[in-house]
Amino acid sequence: MTTEAHAAPRRPPLLAVITLLTAVLTVLLIAFAWPSARSEPRDVPLAVAGPAPAVAQVKAALDQAMPGGFELTAVPDRAAAVQRIKDRDAYGAIVLDAAQPEVLTASAGGPAVAQVLTQLAGRMQTPAKVTDLVPLPKDDPRGAGLAAGALPLVLGGILAAAALTKLVRSGPKRMIGAITFAVTGGLALAAVLQYWLGSFEGSYLGNAGVIAMSIAAISLTLLGLEWLLGTPGLALGGAVMMLLGNPLSGMTSAPEMLPSGWGALGQLLPPGAAGTALRSVSFFDGAGAGRPLVVLTCWLLVGLLCCGLGALRSRGRAVPAGQEANPVPA
Repeated sequence: MTTEAHAAPRRPPLLAVITLLTAVLTVLLIAFAWPSARSEPRDVPLAVAGPAPAVAQVKAALDQAMPGGFELTAVPDRAAAVQRIKDRDAYGAIVLDAAQPEVLTASAGGPAVAQVLTQLAGRMQTPAKVTDLVPLPKDDPRGAGLAAGALPLVLGGILAAAALTKLVRSGPKRMIGAITFAVTGGLALAAVLQYWLGSFEGSYLGNAGVIAMSIAAISLTLLGLEWLLGTPGLALGGAVMMLLGNPLSGMTSAPEMLPSGWGALGQLLPPGAAGTALRSVSFFDGAGAGRPLVVLTCWLLVGLLCCGLGALRSRGRAVPAGQEANPVPA
C-alpha cells in the first residue's frame, strides 16, 4: 500500500488576492493623503494685542475669511503676545499698532501655520510687518528634516519589535534589546538631524532622549502585544502606529491643521507626542513639552505592562507543561 503525498495547502483564488491588495493600497492612500489634502487651520491659538474695538474687528474679519480657523486670545501688548508664543500657548500673534501693524510668527513651531499667518499679513487693510520670533534653522529653513524624520522614527519602533520577536527567544532579552536599541537609535537619529542636516537646535541629549522615548514606547508596546496575542497583536499595533500615528503626527504641519478631532488623536499616539516634544525641546527651551512627554511616558508604561502580562501568561503555560514532562513517580 503506497502512502499518498501530503496534499498541497490550498491557496486563495487570484481574485481574492487582488481584492485584498487593492484594499490595502486604498487604505494606505487614505491614511497618508487624506490628512494632507484636508489640511487647513482649525482653532489655531492666536494672540491679538490692541484696542478692544480693533481686536473685535480682526476677530470678525478672521471668522469671515476662515470660519473656525483661529482661537483668538486678547493680550495687553506686544510683550505679552511674544511671551505666549515662546511659551507655546499661541502659534503667532497680531499686534494692532496704528502706525505699523505687525504679525508675529514662529516657524519652528509649525511652518504651515507661519505660512498662513504670513499670507494674512498681506491681506490686512494696512499691510503688516512679519516677524519670525522662533525661526527654523538656517540649514533647514523649511523644516524638512523633522517632517522626514517622522517615518524613520515610527519604522524604528516597528522594525525593532519585529526583529526582536523573530531573532530573540527570551522575552526579557527582547525588552532589554528594545530599550538598548531605543537609546542607540535616539542618539543616532538626533546626531544626523542636528549635526549633519542642521534640522534641530538646543540640547542634543534632550532631542535624543525624546526620540529614544518614542522608539521605546512603540517597540515595547508592540512586543507586549505580540507576547499576549501573537503575530496578530504585532500586526495590529504596527498598523495603528503606521496608519494612524504617522500621518496624524502633525510633524509636516501642525495638529491644528489636521481634520477636526484627528489632530488631537494624533497627539495621543507616540509619533505625534514625539513631534510636539521635539519642537518644544529643540526650539522653545522645553516650553510646552510637558503634555507630550506625559503621553510618551504613558505609552512606555503600557508597553511594560503588556510585556509583564505576557510574561505571566507564558509562565502560566510553562508550569503545566513542565509537570507533564516530569511526572511524579508512583
